[in-house]
Amino acid sequence: MAVVTADNRGLRLFTRYLVLVLIGIIFVFPLLFMTMSSLKPEAQLLADTSSLRAFLPVGDLGFDNYQDAFQRAPVLTFVINSVFVTGATVLLSLLICSLAAFSFVFLEWKGRGLVLSIILATLIIPFETIAIPLLLMVSKLPWVGLSGLEIGWLNTYRVQIIPWIADGLTIFLFVQFFKDLPRELIEASRVVGASWWQIYRRVVMPLSGPVLATAAILKFLVMYNQYLWPLIVVQQESVRPVMVGLGYFFQLNTAWGEIMAYLTVITLPVLGFYLVLQRAFIASIASTGVKG
Repeated sequence: MAVVTADNRGLRLFTRYLVLVLIGIIFVFPLLFMTMSSLKPEAQLLADTSSLRAFLPVGDLGFDNYQDAFQRAPVLTFVINSVFVTGATVLLSLLICSLAAFSFVFLEWKGRGLVLSIILATLIIPFETIAIPLLLMVSKLPWVGLSGLEIGWLNTYRVQIIPWIADGLTIFLFVQFFKDLPRELIEASRVVGASWWQIYRRVVMPLSGPVLATAAILKFLVMYNQYLWPLIVVQQESVRPVMVGLGYFFQLNTAWGEIMAYLTVITLPVLGFYLVLQRAFIASIASTGVKG
């Protein structure tokens, strides 16, 4: 039998962390290249791409690209629009999809298996096949706003949020997670007289931290990177998201320094969201424990 010594354990631990560091460096390289390139003049940026200087803060560095980017396009407006649309969609999606999954798993009603199958079947339908029918529908839908009755949802926040609130993947994630929860918790709650809403709010959701974080991250990435749908339904600059705003920097002359500056700015909300969700995900796993 092989004897595992302290030296062997130390070598394995060192090798494991070395591999993780190398993988981390590979993932950091694009961010590093983007940030360093945003600080360099156009000529130097293109010249440095052929060497490791592209990843280093060398040469004539400055913030001129950021200044030019903000002058060329309303960058802050685009970022605010995307953060608002993405945040609202994520919150509403977690609420609606978790409620739907709760009904599929814990409530007894006729045809729930068929309905769930139909919802999951929508995952194989590409968005391009329903884009035009959806556009025709939202262009004629009524909406009661502050100014009264309006016809059509185009050039609004709601047309970018409401069609994406519920989706089959998020519902599927919640369904699979809820199925793994001990049924004894639900039965005990029903015995003491708790309503289904109380069970959902006080029993099920406090235990659902991991799936909430996972669903939120996936939904955030999809919504923040939306391009085709906003391009179709949004023509006003005041409600455009960041991906559509990227087209401003390819008009007339392509300014790569400004593009890198713009990408650096719009990446900041993604990194912030990821760091917040990462902490919440780790905390939820550490604090969630159910004994059978």
